[in-house]
Amino acid sequence: MQNNTLEKYKTAIRKKYETEKEGKYFDYLYKPSRGKLRDLCWLIFENNPTKEDLNVFSNLLGLDFDHNKKNKFKEKKDKFRPIETFFKGETDPSNIDAINMAAILVDFELRPFKKFYENAKTEDTKKIKTIDKVKAVIEKKSADKKEKPEKKSKKKRNFFRDFKSMFF
Repeated sequence: MQNNTLEKYKTAIRKKYETEKEGKYFDYLYKPSRGKLRDLCWLIFENNPTKEDLNVFSNLLGLDFDHNKKNKFKEKKDKFRPIETFFKGETDPSNIDAINMAAILVDFELRPFKKFYENAKTEDTKKIKTIDKVKAVIEKKSADKKEKPEKKSKKKRNFFRDFKSMFF
């Protein structure tokens, strides 16, 4: 299930990328490069990132976000290569931190993956409950149908008897 959910997560991020690349950050996302993605990352993290996003930043780049360490951050351009090739459709990254950073760059709402995964489990549970309810309704209807044909057949007999008695 987790692998299937990870593939759904990547697909959802790619879809979000397709809409966002022509939006607010067009200059960075339309033809992504490692340098452009790095610069977009800095821009996003300058504007009050969440605690979860800061964890992704730290895990992927190996340093904490600090406004005073922009030069140190600029050296990490190669860390954005998997994200660049992911957006271009050239590769399918396995590094969850790179995938989560891609989600941050396109402002995908259900990030990081853990949040997406938990939401997917909740949705699956809702679907199972709905399926169980539908099965119960179908079983009840099929049980009712088993009883009703006998009643209907008696009614048909009575109707035909009554019809016969009217003319004969």
